[in-house]
Amino acid sequence: MTIRIVSLQRYPVKGLSPETLSSVTLTKGDYFPGDRLFAIENGPAGFEPENPQYQPKIKFLMLMRNESLARLRTRYIDSITTLFIEQGGREVARGDLSTPGGRLAIEAFFRRFMPKELRGPPKVLAAPEGFRFTDSRRGFVSLINLASVRELETMIGAPVDPLRFRGNIHVEGLKAWEEFDLVGQVLTAPSGLRLKVTKRIERCAATNVDPDTGIRDLEIPKSLMKAYGHFDCGIYAEVVGDGSLEAGGSLEREQAELAL
Repeated sequence: MTIRIVSLQRYPVKGLSPETLSSVTLTKGDYFPGDRLFAIENGPAGFEPENPQYQPKIKFLMLMRNESLARLRTRYIDSITTLFIEQGGREVARGDLSTPGGRLAIEAFFRRFMPKELRGPPKVLAAPEGFRFTDSRRGFVSLINLASVRELETMIGAPVDPLRFRGNIHVEGLKAWEEFDLVGQVLTAPSGLRLKVTKRIERCAATNVDPDTGIRDLEIPKSLMKAYGHFDCGIYAEVVGDGSLEAGGSLEREQAELAL
């Protein structure tokens, strides 16, 4: 069975908009490149860069509580470590996140943009080496099965943008919900990449927010539970072998070697 890669996305800043990639190179034991490199602390969160520990997403600006974030379009340019923020097609802020002045510029924007949603001063946090601001302690790479999204769409009776699920890899070639059968298995790419599927992804109210309009217009977790008895959509995987992926490329289930 061939699994086709439809698109690749990274989310450089937790809670902000995705960036589409044509290809990506993944490294054993590491996270999806450029993903969740930064987060915006919503008041003091107790995060210590010298001793980074997983923090619940409620401590940061995020769509589950702050749907207005979906009205922003952002891009992060790695070569100049700069975040650009647009609203309504117009640039409203930019800042070099490697400098105190650049981070202050971004923090000042969020103080103006959403003052009533802040529990304290917003602060741009950068992930230290070997750490990312993921929703799961072991959320290295996330995959979304588009067939599952389409079935959910039919059940709800309304369009469901796959970007609601903020996954890194959108795939075709599986039946609806067949991705759950991959937990514990290894997926391989022609480049030599090996991804071990580790767990299903439980969904929260962030998926209720339309990623284009910022309107909270659906009840995704409630609909999942009502129809299927769970809150899950998508799977996490760990990189267990170096390699690359590209949009339009493929993944295969690794076949276990037969004992002689």
